[in-house]
Amino acid sequence: MKITLALLFAFSTFITQAAEPLFQFGAVADCQYCKQTSAVRKYSQSTQKLTECVAHYNKLNLAFVVHLGDFIDRDFESFAKVVPIYNRLKAPHYHVLGNHDFSVVDEKKASVPAQLGLKNRYYDFAHKGWRFIVLDGNDVSLYAYPKNDPRTKAATAFHRRLKAGTPTWNGGVGDKQLVWIESKLKAATKAKERVMLFCHFPVHPANVHNLWNHSAITELLAKYPCVAAYLNGHNHAGNYGEKNGIHYLSLKGMVDTEKNSYSVMEVYADRLILKGFGRQENREMKLSAPAKP
Repeated sequence: MKITLALLFAFSTFITQAAEPLFQFGAVADCQYCKQTSAVRKYSQSTQKLTECVAHYNKLNLAFVVHLGDFIDRDFESFAKVVPIYNRLKAPHYHVLGNHDFSVVDEKKASVPAQLGLKNRYYDFAHKGWRFIVLDGNDVSLYAYPKNDPRTKAATAFHRRLKAGTPTWNGGVGDKQLVWIESKLKAATKAKERVMLFCHFPVHPANVHNLWNHSAITELLAKYPCVAAYLNGHNHAGNYGEKNGIHYLSLKGMVDTEKNSYSVMEVYADRLILKGFGRQENREMKLSAPAKP
């Protein structure tokens, strides 16, 4: 049987196309800038590392970039140092709210989302058959609202019902947001979209950094086969787990290194490939076949 040059060319083109991702995006965790520094966390070096990261991203064809929370470590004035750097990105760029983003004086806490260009504390967007759901894990928290705010009082009561020793620097997702998340999962299922969630706080595997009501999230996500992955920061050491066919990935913090830490996620029909830079490792995550309607 003779194989023509045209057939070989067509086969070669098919292989090349199959090897190309549907799209790719940048993901960074815990830039966590402030003027100070410590032996472990290089807070003041974050401007330089973020500058290098943005310059690299601008050389790539990225669908978008997401920062997974803790853009600053403390002080409202810190935003003025890193926000302009992040805004040099050519690709659309998004923020997730972290606990340290609210390490500002009480009268400035309400201004934090707008400082990061957010109209809403949690939101979603779509790209090429994927729905990205951005969560606010500070929805129920002891630090995101002024001391005398009723929401702080409600969070105090919530925290008291948790296991003794549960960190006060984690947070939770409120009932209203849980209802919103499920509405987005239902809409994604109807639209035959795959779903990835972004949050600052991990929910799996078991870890001291996990969201206060992590079980509520993992149980909800398990009901919807459209969910492929959940990406977060907060645990600067990084982590990974798989549960109910969903990949739960914690990225390493940019602040905990002198060399850098950020990544590019390549999205394929059958897998996700994380390409890490600096201290962030590479990872390949297989995707199950999309559920039939």
